[in-house]
Amino acid sequence: MGDLPVKAYIGIGSNLGDKAANIKKGLDLLAGTPGVRLLRVAPYYRTAPVGYTDQDWFVNTAAEVATALPPEDLLAACLEVENRLGRVRTIRWGPRVIDLDLLLYGDRVINWPQLTVPHPRLHERAFVLVPLADLVPELTVPGRGRVDRLLAGLAPEQRETVRKIATA
Repeated sequence: MGDLPVKAYIGIGSNLGDKAANIKKGLDLLAGTPGVRLLRVAPYYRTAPVGYTDQDWFVNTAAEVATALPPEDLLAACLEVENRLGRVRTIRWGPRVIDLDLLLYGDRVINWPQLTVPHPRLHERAFVLVPLADLVPELTVPGRGRVDRLLAGLAPEQRETVRKIATA
């Protein structure tokens, strides 16, 4: 890969404690990671839980980063941020103080046991597509199409579960 940075996109969410502050701390830690430069952050959104619905609402956003790290090291950096902020994994899709998902890594398609990029459910989740569309509506998800078109293809009731609450 050399020294040329790759643009990557990371989905960030929290539904425990001070959700917006948790996301800010996560972004600060991510920005302090060697080999990662935080470029832009989408507005924050209040979103309904998906999958496991017996939990509090989330705050979600997306970040655009430039990185010299290979994808597995960027994933490790995201997991380290989660660990430093006290993420505990108990229930799948359950409550969490912080969640960082590597959504896209350049135009790469990765299918490794520990990492799938593009994120396998990105194209069907309004809480991911809405902030991504704020950042780069014309962004293409390999194998799926443009973010703005993927968002437009979701059912209106899915899009309505995502409400802007603040600008990052």
